[in-house]
Amino acid sequence: MEETRHSTRTADEILMKEACLQALKSNDFEKLQEFLVEKKLDVDTVFEMEDQNLVLASYKQGYWLPSYKLKCSWATGLHISVMLGHIECLLVLLEHQATINCRPNGKTPLHVACEVANVECIKILLDHGAKLNCFTLSGHAPLHLCASEESVSCAKELVWRGANVNIQTNNEIEETPLHTAARMGIPELVAFYINQGAVVDSLNAHMETPLACASYWALNQKDQKYSTVHHIICRMLLDYKAEVNSRDEDFKSPLHKAAWNCDHTLLHMMLEEGAEANIMDVNGCTPIQYVIKVTSVRPAAQPEICYQLLLNYGAARIYPPQFHKVLEACHSNPKAVEVIANAYEHVKATSKWTAAIPEDVLKRYWKFYESLFIACSNSPRSLMHLARCAVRVTLSRRCHQAIPLLLLPPQLKKYLLLEPEGIIY
Repeated sequence: MEETRHSTRTADEILMKEACLQALKSNDFEKLQEFLVEKKLDVDTVFEMEDQNLVLASYKQGYWLPSYKLKCSWATGLHISVMLGHIECLLVLLEHQATINCRPNGKTPLHVACEVANVECIKILLDHGAKLNCFTLSGHAPLHLCASEESVSCAKELVWRGANVNIQTNNEIEETPLHTAARMGIPELVAFYINQGAVVDSLNAHMETPLACASYWALNQKDQKYSTVHHIICRMLLDYKAEVNSRDEDFKSPLHKAAWNCDHTLLHMMLEEGAEANIMDVNGCTPIQYVIKVTSVRPAAQPEICYQLLLNYGAARIYPPQFHKVLEACHSNPKAVEVIANAYEHVKATSKWTAAIPEDVLKRYWKFYESLFIACSNSPRSLMHLARCAVRVTLSRRCHQAIPLLLLPPQLKKYLLLEPEGIIY
């Protein structure tokens, strides 16, 4: 008899809980009020809610997760009301003293409000005592979750209410909100954080500055497209006096990251701001070597401009006996090969050169490669070329700034700056 009563009570509770969840989903705050007042439903009842995008959930790095995609998360009524933007239900729950900082699945309601960029919910939660700098289970503070253009107003509200603008994630990345804004490409947030006291050269766990993060993420690796907003952020950070020659844990500078992306816009920007063209990473590689490594896998890039810029700002040339590696990387881009070849007074062709160029590429660009092999034979290069080299040696790393100031015809200035012509002589 007792067992029957217990099972009946349990079934009733399940039905009431399901009915309450439907009220929350439909923003039926009057029905919700009825459950809380008349049926004495616990205001902090935890529901199972559909959540394929894990808006409600946060998991610690290293925790085991099933191989299939999770479709549901645990959440209180507060979390659900915030996720759905149901202000009326939210106010009813807070009126009944719902626990405002609970984390049934790793996030507080404030984290969820930031995730869905609902500034009205954020204001209400903060008015009722939500913690500004609390962390999710994965170590993110509310500011770190303001990671879209839509959440700019949310981040502003948090900072105005006292959120720590330099708070680092409580995980192995140790990223500040400025790193997040730079990585996600949100110029307005970058400017706001800095104006509110964010450290421009703050470091994450990998010793990367926000400038280094923005430089790396300026290329969408999936579709190989360059991001104008990341370029704008880099310009902003440099204007705010970010250190252009900062080094991460592998001694890579922001220039290395721009070179890895074959991003001539950022290379130009950073070199103008004093980036060291010959700075070496932990393996002794300079930015020009990075460009060579990725030329063949950056279809949207203009590598010849990257080589021009680096050489005109004093980058060391590739060791002549290793020139065949330039051909291996750049054979399908004759302009890039031309720029690098013209940086030498003379470089002698070897059997490795021919082996480095696929036969179909050689046929396609035969006119150019024929001129390359002739110019790089045992005979010296033209007197005009040798004069160019003499001027460039004299100006060294000042080529890019000094040559445009010379009283010479524009075409000759382009020649001195290694502008490709499609043929070598």
